[in-house]
Amino acid sequence: MDVGLAREWRLFWCAVGFLTRLPTPASHDFDPDWIGRSTRWFSLVGQIVGALAAAVFLAAGRFWGGAAPAVLAVGAGVWITGAFHEDGLADTADGLGGGTTPAARLQIMKDSRIGTYGVVALIMVVGLRVAVLAIMPPWRGAVALVAAHGLGRAAAVAAMATQPYVGAAARAKAGASPQEPGRANVLFAGLVALWPFTLMPLHSAVLSIGLAAAAAAVIALFAQRLIGGRTGDTLGAVEQAAETAALLGAAALLL
Repeated sequence: MDVGLAREWRLFWCAVGFLTRLPTPASHDFDPDWIGRSTRWFSLVGQIVGALAAAVFLAAGRFWGGAAPAVLAVGAGVWITGAFHEDGLADTADGLGGGTTPAARLQIMKDSRIGTYGVVALIMVVGLRVAVLAIMPPWRGAVALVAAHGLGRAAAVAAMATQPYVGAAARAKAGASPQEPGRANVLFAGLVALWPFTLMPLHSAVLSIGLAAAAAAVIALFAQRLIGGRTGDTLGAVEQAAETAALLGAAALLL
């Protein structure tokens, strides 16, 4: 295999292993710098997660009506990722909502216990995803899942590139990734994230992308103002906000 292709193949699997629980080829020479370089593939990995969740949504729709397929599809996405982003959302809500100083907020975010703000944030975001998906026709919902998951990861990559890392790198969670992805990776991740929207009506695609960008920006701005930048947890919150907003946009003009 060409050296360049072999490197990209390795970075792709690094992104899969970083963002999901899916099995990956064994790597005996892992370098932490791969995480920053693998961000170009984050959108594609998100779309793979979305495609698997969409498969569950379509399959479940053959057996059950109502909200059951939506619950199973959202649950599948959470299981495939090990609640990676949901954990970041909960920690971010607890830290930004409960702390009174940047240091206190960061300390709360490091606590593995979940508080009231985190519980409420998870209920609202997961509940919104289920509710929105439940009102969408099967194939429209399937496309929206692929698009929203990919766009959510692209939003997290953009936040990584535009905000300074404020956690303690030596004690960072696996999701902290203090490295900056670089402009080329951000551009590539963004372009990859956009292709599923070509399968939607133009007005739904524009609204979905616009709401996702706005939601991600709000979370990033709050993090910037309250703790001075980003951590792995705030990146998870950015992803969840963008993913949920993208689904809301995709369904908004259905009724």
